[in-house]
Amino acid sequence: LQAKTEILSEQRNRFVSDGVASVTPLYVESAKGAIIKDVDGREYIDFAGGIAVMNIGHSHPKVVAAIKDQAEKFTHTCFMVNPYESVVALAEKLCLLTPGDFAKKAVFLNCGAEAVENAVKIARYYTKRPAIIVFENAYHGRTLLTMTMTSKVKPYKFGFGPFAPEVYRMPFGDAVGPEKLHDFFVKHVNPEAVAAVVAEPVQGEGGFIAPPPGYFQELAKICKDNGILFVADEIQSGMGRTGKMWAIEHWDVEPDLITVAKSLAAGMPLAAVIGKQEIMDSIH
Repeated sequence: LQAKTEILSEQRNRFVSDGVASVTPLYVESAKGAIIKDVDGREYIDFAGGIAVMNIGHSHPKVVAAIKDQAEKFTHTCFMVNPYESVVALAEKLCLLTPGDFAKKAVFLNCGAEAVENAVKIARYYTKRPAIIVFENAYHGRTLLTMTMTSKVKPYKFGFGPFAPEVYRMPFGDAVGPEKLHDFFVKHVNPEAVAAVVAEPVQGEGGFIAPPPGYFQELAKICKDNGILFVADEIQSGMGRTGKMWAIEHWDVEPDLITVAKSLAAGMPLAAVIGKQEIMDSIH
């Protein structure tokens, strides 16, 4: 008999775009905790976690119960048409959990790239400035704007230009120390034109890179002194992945905006931007 994996592989080659790549050739039948079982009954230890999505493991009983409970009530009304309690409750929890002893508000989106896009929209609207600063080795998504913000050309950006304007790329803290940060605002972009600096506290796709002590503190000070919003992209590094709920807490920095997704909903399509109340409420 032909293995199910081979049958599915043949079907995939016929019907799924070659542009959709997979790291492994296995096809998942079920998963529990850190163990994945494929359609032919073989078991594997999962070291990917859906790319930082399954921080509490696959099919956690509380998550499964919550999904079943919600599915039996309703799946969608559109909060902008008919709101519901769980959005309000989660917004409150995230506002209390994120760094910063100031009033915050949240907005929910579908995925990490949407969260980053909306953080940029909010920053530009609030500051009335166009420019965004990101970093070498950064990863922020694959929509037009977030693909522009992402550093690596292949495979993410190759052949997909032209890209979004007013995005400037700075060397990350592993390449330059805090003392070099000021040079960038002299040689590359006028700080008075910058809406936000968007940084992964610990870079993910770029190679799990953390900056040296003092780097984010100095960067946050530059932002504050120049009216620039500091945005922490915690989509990969957040939700407990570094030992603290948010990776930026390792540097005692309080971002103006934080983006979260991935493990926020353990595999469900959910993301959020959480930020200072006056910034979040500035949008029409």
